[in-house]
Amino acid sequence: MTTTMNSHSDEATIEADPTLPIIRITRDFAATPAQLMRAHTDPDLYVRWVGPDGTEARITEWDVRDGGSWRFVGAGRDGEEYAFRGCFHRVGEDIIVQTFTWEGMPEDVSLETLRFEDLGDGTTRLYAQSLVDSFESRDAWLRSGMEVGVNDSYAKLDAMLASGDV
Repeated sequence: MTTTMNSHSDEATIEADPTLPIIRITRDFAATPAQLMRAHTDPDLYVRWVGPDGTEARITEWDVRDGGSWRFVGAGRDGEEYAFRGCFHRVGEDIIVQTFTWEGMPEDVSLETLRFEDLGDGTTRLYAQSLVDSFESRDAWLRSGMEVGVNDSYAKLDAMLASGDV
């Protein structure tokens, strides 16, 4: 099953792999790979763009290195808080491999790989892949409205890149 969830060129393409419990996200940015890496690893920048519109995030742990860990807490529009955590398995020049867990379901851990490909024209393509433990978990993520959070987040990142903040 390939589920593509986008309607505009400035939105992410979100696809479900038909043979594995994987979600793949692809998105182009007017940025260098180094800028995108910085936006994903600098905690002061990360909290400014992660999450759907109308939400805020705060970092409680952030150790960006092979073997390091991370945790952030998001606050929704209604004031409800939700926390995410994981471990950095590999942090390279153009790649991040990490685990990702929503603390509300601590048994559901995904393995995420983010790659930043320089397209050579001032544009970088982000490839993100999340491997979960079952098709049911993957499909629940897709039904959760994740595309709103992904696209809202990346739109905020676009604005930060355009303003020179990254």
